[in-house]
Amino acid sequence: MQYPNNRWLGQGGYREVLQMAIPLVLSTSAWSVQHFVDRMFLTWYSPEAIAAAMPAGILNFAVMSLFIGTASYVGTFVAQYYGAGQYNRIGTALWQGIYMSLFGALVLIFMIPAAPSIFGYFGHDALVQKYEVEYFQVLCLGAGPVIASSAIAGFFSGRGRPWPIMWVNTFGTAVNLVLDYALIFGKWGLPEMGIKGAAIATVMAGFISFALYMFLMSDKDQNKKYHTLRGWRFDKDAFGRLLRYGFPSGVQFFLDMAGFTLFVLIIGRLGTVSLAATNIAFNISTLAFMPMIGFGIAVSVLVGQYLGGNKPDLAQKSVFSGFHMTFAYMLCIAVTYVAVPQIFVAPFASQADPESFDEIYALTVILLRFVAVYSIFDTMNIVFASAIKGAGDTRFVMLMIILISSVVLVIPTYIAIVVFDYGIMAGWSIASTYVVVLGLSFFLRFRGGKWKAMRVIEEAPPVLPSTCAECPGVELQG
Repeated sequence: MQYPNNRWLGQGGYREVLQMAIPLVLSTSAWSVQHFVDRMFLTWYSPEAIAAAMPAGILNFAVMSLFIGTASYVGTFVAQYYGAGQYNRIGTALWQGIYMSLFGALVLIFMIPAAPSIFGYFGHDALVQKYEVEYFQVLCLGAGPVIASSAIAGFFSGRGRPWPIMWVNTFGTAVNLVLDYALIFGKWGLPEMGIKGAAIATVMAGFISFALYMFLMSDKDQNKKYHTLRGWRFDKDAFGRLLRYGFPSGVQFFLDMAGFTLFVLIIGRLGTVSLAATNIAFNISTLAFMPMIGFGIAVSVLVGQYLGGNKPDLAQKSVFSGFHMTFAYMLCIAVTYVAVPQIFVAPFASQADPESFDEIYALTVILLRFVAVYSIFDTMNIVFASAIKGAGDTRFVMLMIILISSVVLVIPTYIAIVVFDYGIMAGWSIASTYVVVLGLSFFLRFRGGKWKAMRVIEEAPPVLPSTCAECPGVELQG
């Protein structure tokens, strides 16, 4: 009976992972609810609106993900500095992520004029293209605060303080949903703006969340201990470390999103019904996927903290504790996708035009069977990729995404759908295979154990022992 108690109560056990993961799961679930309801409102508005939201939204997020993945890697630096007791370096690491967000904001703003050409290339229906351009252009205006918020969230999660992240995200979600309803349908005296209103609501909620994060990190006690304000200066060495370890993480995030973006855009060539059903199926999958992201963040933080304290065995134990729980959770969700898919699709159908939605409904139910299969393997993808990234093994993750995304997902999808015209089932079979292969590759890398010797932070400065009473020990600050 000692093993179960140790697995539950000991360091790296289920209880410790849950204490870290629960607020992060609630936080990512809030985003998932926001995403779900946003897409549900757009489905009620028109089939073209929901068809346009996924390609435009995922393209916007794919570009942002390059910078979000880099800036949010601040959390790994914070975790390892925190585990090593180097608190005075935390603020400096945090601000380098905020500086990264400024660059990301400029890139997204420069993409606004290119939107008509980008979406025109893929040949979607004319009204769908119009909505795609509107949605994408407005979302680009809100990129900076979203990227910066991901860096500041890393400051809290990296220290094992995830509750502020949950409260900020929950408040931001509430703001987004209220504005969504008002601006999409023109309620409470506001104009009816359709998909453009949904984008404006998202951008405004992002600015409010960023303001709340800035307020929380500016606390006097935080600044005194972690230099959250005093560390504002650009630090060439710290920024270089963020690029060295964080940029591959950002590239991995970007390429993963870009692969699915291209997949969705290629599926869009099959028509509005196929595109809308794909969008809804992916949107439903986020209900299960986003809570797992919370577990992934928790696992990454615990790996960083335990490696910072030179305890790789406890880091490994934390990872398997997280995997056991996420696998059990996802297995239950997968069964419901297959057994009772109607409970997931019904909210989209409730206010949609029955005549135009019947075909979308039937196809979405079939696609959820693919989601059920690949979601189980996605637990391996999220947990084990988060674990090795928390150690600093970001280049391997990046290289695997480059290889597998191109060879297993994008190229086969293009050949199957565009060249041979095999249809949507062939495309979804390829997407499911991609997730399975990716999850297995990260699991095997983790089992190899190379990550245990990795660190992203510099060594702690040595302390010279005193040689006489008048000459106390002096810390040699790097």
